[in-house]
Amino acid sequence: MTPLNSRLVKSISLVLTMAMPIVLATPVNAQTLDNVIDAQAAVDSAATASQERINAIRDQTQDEASKYAQALAESESMEKYNTQLGSQVADQQKEMRSIERQLLDIETTNREVQPLMQKMVDTLERFVALDVPFLLEERTNRVQSLQQLMTRADVAISEKYRRIIESYQIELEYGRTLETYEGRMEDDSGVRTVNFVRLGRISLMYQTLDGAETGYWNAQEKKWVVDNNYAHAVSEARRVAKKDGPPDLLRVPVPAPQEVRS
Repeated sequence: MTPLNSRLVKSISLVLTMAMPIVLATPVNAQTLDNVIDAQAAVDSAATASQERINAIRDQTQDEASKYAQALAESESMEKYNTQLGSQVADQQKEMRSIERQLLDIETTNREVQPLMQKMVDTLERFVALDVPFLLEERTNRVQSLQQLMTRADVAISEKYRRIIESYQIELEYGRTLETYEGRMEDDSGVRTVNFVRLGRISLMYQTLDGAETGYWNAQEKKWVVDNNYAHAVSEARRVAKKDGPPDLLRVPVPAPQEVRS
């Protein structure tokens, strides 16, 4: 045996000699080791339970934090909505005040316009009665229709005003047109059907249907005057009014101008 091997054998023997007490002592400390293992298991179990509680608390905290964040977002959204709604309510209240003022103005206007329109109708009625008596029945009926219209509460003021203005425009148009028509004339001889010729409001002439009598309306004396000298003129005026030929110079009776007194 070499010296190296001899030393190795001695070292192994020494190690085995030192390990013997430990091996022999193992049965004596088995109960203590079990206690340690049980204690470690208890600690591990407690740690696991604690971790589970911590996880539960953490989950609950996160859930509460999420709910809080959601509630906070909803609160901010509701606050913005309330602010916007408040602005809308303020605008609506402003619009309501404006409408109330407009209604008040309309009521005031109605009170002021109604008498004015009635005065316009009354003036038109007097005008037709004093005017040259052409289309007298038609014009009188139009004025009477306006008088009845003014008393109706179911007709808007705007419609009443439109009808009045329309009637005034019709009367204005009469003043610049040439017209011939068949109608009834009442004079000292009674009521007769004749042919009328109207030249604006300047002259109103008539001729019986058989052509035997011709005359005109005397605006100054407010009566019909027989004057057969205008027979040809009336025939020509009727021809021109019916557009049976080219216009021609007409000779018609014209009332003398009157002095206007202030």
